[in-house]
Amino acid sequence: MHRRLHGRGALFDVDPAGLAPRLVGLRPHQHRAHPYEHPDEPLFVVLTGARGLGKSAVLAELRDAYRGHTPVALVDCAEEQFRAPPADRPAASWSPLGQALLVLAEQLAAPVTGAGRITFPRLMSGLVAVAAGGWGDADSERIRREVERILLLNESGSWIGSLAGRWAGKVAAKVVAAATGTGPLVSGAIEATLESVAEGFTHRRHQKASVWYRTYPNAGGNAQRGLILLSQHFRDGGSSREHAERYLVRALLADLTEAYAGVLPRMQRLGRPLVLLDNAQAAPGPGLVAAVLRDRTEGVADRVAFVAARRGEGRAELPGAVRRALPEVARRCDWVPEATPSSRALLLALPPLSADDALHIVGAVCADTAVPPHLSAAAHRLTGGNPLGIVLLAESAAQNAAGASTPADLLTSGLRPAEDLPAVPAYEALLARLVPAEHLDALTVLAAAHDHASACALAAALLPDTFGPASVRELQTLLAEEGLPDVPGRFVGDPFVRTLLLLRLHLRDADHASWRTAHETLIAHYPDEGHAPYRLHHELALGDTEGAVAHLRDTFPTAEPRAWLRGLRFIASAPYFHAHDAEGRDFTGRGDRRTAVALGRTDAGHAVPPDTDGVLHLRIRRLLHAVWLLADPLVLPDPQVCDRLRFELEQLSNLRPAGNALLWRASRDWPAAALSGRPMEDPGNGDGGDGGDGGPDDDSGEA
Repeated sequence: MHRRLHGRGALFDVDPAGLAPRLVGLRPHQHRAHPYEHPDEPLFVVLTGARGLGKSAVLAELRDAYRGHTPVALVDCAEEQFRAPPADRPAASWSPLGQALLVLAEQLAAPVTGAGRITFPRLMSGLVAVAAGGWGDADSERIRREVERILLLNESGSWIGSLAGRWAGKVAAKVVAAATGTGPLVSGAIEATLESVAEGFTHRRHQKASVWYRTYPNAGGNAQRGLILLSQHFRDGGSSREHAERYLVRALLADLTEAYAGVLPRMQRLGRPLVLLDNAQAAPGPGLVAAVLRDRTEGVADRVAFVAARRGEGRAELPGAVRRALPEVARRCDWVPEATPSSRALLLALPPLSADDALHIVGAVCADTAVPPHLSAAAHRLTGGNPLGIVLLAESAAQNAAGASTPADLLTSGLRPAEDLPAVPAYEALLARLVPAEHLDALTVLAAAHDHASACALAAALLPDTFGPASVRELQTLLAEEGLPDVPGRFVGDPFVRTLLLLRLHLRDADHASWRTAHETLIAHYPDEGHAPYRLHHELALGDTEGAVAHLRDTFPTAEPRAWLRGLRFIASAPYFHAHDAEGRDFTGRGDRRTAVALGRTDAGHAVPPDTDGVLHLRIRRLLHAVWLLADPLVLPDPQVCDRLRFELEQLSNLRPAGNALLWRASRDWPAAALSGRPMEDPGNGDGGDGGDGGPDDDSGEA
């Protein structure tokens, strides 16, 4: 069973078996075989979703679960080593995919239970040929260093270092001689490499590998000629390089397959080799995935289990892939490949964690810390089940037990990510991992927007002149590529990310100037009554409640009850990151007046507008503040306010016989949802929407 992860049993369960043992053929953390679900061809699993859902954590757990039992390699495609060649290596002889194959092979070579190191003579020969293409003006020490690292891939373990050093010296000597005019450079290096393989090993497997490149296109049955062509194609770039890289991927998989061939290896090696790719949306991920899937489609078989993780949904890169949610593959995958390469991939969406998972995480992290009883439910509601969010909130609670009691306190309190690092506000630590750094400032401003047009209005008010409508479109595309949900009426669809961005906007200036400018801009952007809920939403965010109370009071007698409840819920979803005085102005205190208003403690001092139903006015005022408070993901639910919410809605239901059922249902559903940490939804509907429409100003699709 998995040891650290919550909510991922469908991957790691043993009895009945989850996806991992059925794919790898081994039980996690055990050297015990398990039947394959697809014995002839393993499916290529791609974990999808936005940041923070635990994709990297799943890959790390897979590596730990199988390391030492079967060959395992984990590569993060976003690492610096894959972005550019070393300073002394020409770009013509280096690529992210070539570097990744070297790193993968180095990890896969490690001995496992019952079996020694795997050697990679095919891949070694190809990588030397590619590297030789960049040795034209290199010094002998650099050549020796590059060659020795590559040739170590062909060491079985007994002579590591000495034999590789002898080969490296021989190849380097030939290359240096060729560079001074005594012979062709690339062919000299390739010839020395092939001679070393032939001379150093007499085993049939290695002899077969030394001539494997005879089948390279146009090689004419000559392995040396095949490697020279491979090197040339790599240097040519473009589609020629992609062709060469595909053969290098095939070489890696052929070496792995060879390690399992024969009676003795099959007895010693259980399961399948496991290759794990994190951030596979970045190079070298797409090239590696495409090469494997294309070869499998064309009948070039391998026995490697691949699990990749990528941000977004992967629909453009893998249009024919089977798509499943994690619970759907808990016991079987029901996967049958079709004719296209992408059909051999399984896109697997990791779901958010459940409230029970949040309870267990908070309990484990805060085992020695007293926390409010509703904290785990509040953390789950705030994060929407985002594993990273739950973990960091729990860590903030553990580190700030004395001064943090609500989610808002936990987000603004200092969080020390490691003992040797300074503390930063928890919301900053979360945004650093949930939002691309280069777009953080722009998204901080646009998080208050509802659609393209309102985002453009905010950009004109608070962002540089160079950030225009095209930049807004680009940012919308980025959000989709990141895997964030598309929610009508919200520019940033993910509620948790939006809350963090709005909190950053509010704290951007000491006097909240940017915060006020953003909401005043949107108030002016929605002047007509048709978009009143949007305007009132932003007025409420600035502490002005009079307009919202008047609108809800005046529309209650005639509005369709479901639409009225949606409008109430949307207006009251306005953020409340700060305290307001009696007139609704910002002040520096920590008090939250919403509770007092919701419970009727301020009714006596509130002046009811003339010519209005005073009882209805005060009831709507109390109701608005109750929903505003209980819908706020940054505070813990107040049982007294929940009771008051139930009472106010119940009384309103008596005033609208035609809408009695919906209002009465809301009086039961909404308090229960708030207490359990769930969002308040349409009564009896469960749509989960937040009341926004499809974007009131974006009908034309024009910038």
